[in-house]
Amino acid sequence: MASTIQALHNKLQNKEISCTDLVQQKLTQLKESNYNSETTILDEYALDLAKKVDSKIANGENIGLLEGIPFGVKDVYLLQGTYSSAGSDFLKKYKSPYTATAIQKLLDAGAIPVVKENCDSFGHGSSSENTVFGAVKNALDANKVAGGSSGGSAVNVAKDFTTFSIGGDTGGSIRQPAGYNKVYGLKPTYGRISRYGLMAYASSTDCVGPIAQSLEDIQLVLNVMSGKDYRDQTSYASKAISNETVTNTLPKGTKIGYYKNFIESDALAPSIKANFETMLATLKNEGMEIVPLDFFDGNMLVSTYYALAMAETASNLARLDGTNYGPRAEGNSLKEIYSVTRSENFTEETQRRIVGGNQVLSQGHSEEIYNKAQELRGQISHHFNENFKKVDIVLSPVTPNPVPEIGNNLKDPMTMYLSDAYTVGFSLGGLPTLTAPLALETGVQITAAKKQDAILFTCANFLKQVL
Repeated sequence: MASTIQALHNKLQNKEISCTDLVQQKLTQLKESNYNSETTILDEYALDLAKKVDSKIANGENIGLLEGIPFGVKDVYLLQGTYSSAGSDFLKKYKSPYTATAIQKLLDAGAIPVVKENCDSFGHGSSSENTVFGAVKNALDANKVAGGSSGGSAVNVAKDFTTFSIGGDTGGSIRQPAGYNKVYGLKPTYGRISRYGLMAYASSTDCVGPIAQSLEDIQLVLNVMSGKDYRDQTSYASKAISNETVTNTLPKGTKIGYYKNFIESDALAPSIKANFETMLATLKNEGMEIVPLDFFDGNMLVSTYYALAMAETASNLARLDGTNYGPRAEGNSLKEIYSVTRSENFTEETQRRIVGGNQVLSQGHSEEIYNKAQELRGQISHHFNENFKKVDIVLSPVTPNPVPEIGNNLKDPMTMYLSDAYTVGFSLGGLPTLTAPLALETGVQITAAKKQDAILFTCANFLKQVL
């Protein structure tokens, strides 16, 4: 699929459509939608920006490639003057005092945010059901979940309510909903895009990333958002991924790895396993060298990830106690005020993760759980380093099972956690990984070594042609 951004840019610049009409169309679609993918529709904000673009075009000026392009923002990013709720009661009426770096870069390029998008509260979930705004419905089947936590973002892209959306990925929260809704979703190398202005879930794995219908649009948006930010010390300077860097073919003999234990696991749905094996056979026939790799058990990856993620979220959300943010309950003591405020305004899943995180960090348990999880994380990163000396790319399913129906995950949180079994390992390693809506029911996950994001696009282009 060719770049939607480029096509819209041409129409705007050639006066085939006005920016105001384009933005109004998206706003109307969002208002009439019953997919529950939005938290706030940015009517006045977006239309004011659209008028400025139209004025510029009317004056005969050229506009930038992203100028006037409507996009969506997951509601965990700050956008100055707009509500940023994180899908929670706690921040339902919180207005952003500043704008996140990644979003500001898009604004500087002229892109127009039209909606803040529904998501699992504070990113805590894999289905976008754990939100006070109601479950997001899958773009392809309204009886099924949208995936999480960036479910609203993926659905808006899939339904063409936004040209692209900015999601957030901690353990799979861009890749999984992208797969569930059959669009592209990228988690870049950790630190490639600044996290400043993204509400922290687990700071050591949180990543900013784009969701779009085409690889070309993913590439364009990634380049705009990337770069070093002095306000985020984990960010780094990176080169833009140019069209010259990205090709449509992989050389014969390219080493494509896969993890045997992922494919041989009893947890993997037979249909996904069969389609994955068919894909490998096709790639082998195309001259690729298929390399089986050993890796950590999926349950161990999930356990390690959630031990660390819960510990970090307990720490990050300690600031939400009714003193500085959100509503404040009455009580007979400060301790009671804190307790009632947090009990009333955090969802059940968020409370579960905070309690779990405090347990992980508590005296007598931190050595046994947290330190051990950190040690395992080091082993996982080392394992990845060794793997990418043997292969150029790694392919894997995005999820072990097909898309669940709405309500199933809420009945069994453990099932929800295990749905992340094939995504969290790459998060712990800080690796760039892309969901492509190809071959498998919930998409194929393409992963490269750190800072080798460009090869993801070449591989995805190749897969599009041969699968």
